[in-house]
Amino acid sequence: MTTYVSATVRPAKESTVRITHVESYRIFQPAANPPFAWRRGLLGGPPDAEVAVLRIGTDAGAEGVAMLPRPGAGVLVADLVDRLLRDQLVGQDPLQRELHWHRMWELDRIEELPLPVLGLVDIALWDLAGRLAGQPVWQVLGGYRDKIGAYASTATFASVEEYLDVATQCVDLGYQAFKIHAWGDARQDAALAERLRAHVGDDLPLMYDGSAGFDLPDAVYLGRALTGAGFLWYEEPMREFSVTAYGQLARAVGIPLLVAETSDGVHMNTADFITAGAATFGVRAGTQMRGGITGCMRTAHLADAFRLRAEVHGPEVTSRHLCMAIPNTTYFESLVTSTTVTKKPEVDLDGFVHAPAEPGIALPAGLDYPPALRPYVDAA
Repeated sequence: MTTYVSATVRPAKESTVRITHVESYRIFQPAANPPFAWRRGLLGGPPDAEVAVLRIGTDAGAEGVAMLPRPGAGVLVADLVDRLLRDQLVGQDPLQRELHWHRMWELDRIEELPLPVLGLVDIALWDLAGRLAGQPVWQVLGGYRDKIGAYASTATFASVEEYLDVATQCVDLGYQAFKIHAWGDARQDAALAERLRAHVGDDLPLMYDGSAGFDLPDAVYLGRALTGAGFLWYEEPMREFSVTAYGQLARAVGIPLLVAETSDGVHMNTADFITAGAATFGVRAGTQMRGGITGCMRTAHLADAFRLRAEVHGPEVTSRHLCMAIPNTTYFESLVTSTTVTKKPEVDLDGFVHAPAEPGIALPAGLDYPPALRPYVDAA
């Protein structure tokens, strides 16, 4: 008989670092130039706007920052800091990210916070943890790769010919796959998909994002056309309110579905899409809609348990870190919003995005930050 000897269990040593200050900053974000849309009637590039940066500091001198890049966020975050977050966070251990992540969901029960707000504190605390450790956050998360292929993700253009020309430019620039946001008309978009496949040939992976523009019958019609054109995935064709409708769509079309991008509830809601058979390619993992870094990692691990992909959403700096830490993601999303394509600086000549090297996460470059935030701006 085997005898098991129990080891002495010692409580974990408590961190001596404490949060000392929580601040918000209102940052001017200029309008996209040129302006763009995600489909007809759905604005993509907002006008001039005021966004927000959250800054959390500690008695160890380390700080963490996170941006909420939504119009009106400056006023929203300033109110939340003054009314709720400062009292919740000052005096607390910044390394207890799980505790703070759960606490934000407790606050949401009464506040009904906008989805991007739910991950704001979490991103700042992960940034702080990386700076304390002297490592980029993708390494703090464990790390899986040091580079990943980028796909071009278009805005909506005026004609089939513009899409074909943009696709040619993207291939010439080294992008490894191509995703379209089309017009939101099932028959026109189906015809575009067929023309696009004929134009680029069979080898280039193509994806389609519907930006929630369809009901179930039109989503089925378009999905069957995308199946015939050999598209890799079919993303968010309907609003994500009805998991049942997505399950019906998955059974009606051959193309794999990429779902659970904007629905509330992070991994908890994502689980319903998966168990309903609706996530036949995978699910989305983006810090703006999936509860920050912690929520994205929960989502990715959940998807991996079902052998599904967790495709990182959006071109944010946080997305670069997630792409390096999540094994079951395929590409980095790089936006193309003009018919004259300029490759983003983070994408190399062969279409790869490389792992960030600096500690923490960093704020996006290109905005007019106050002096207190400039040391945290992405230098890549």
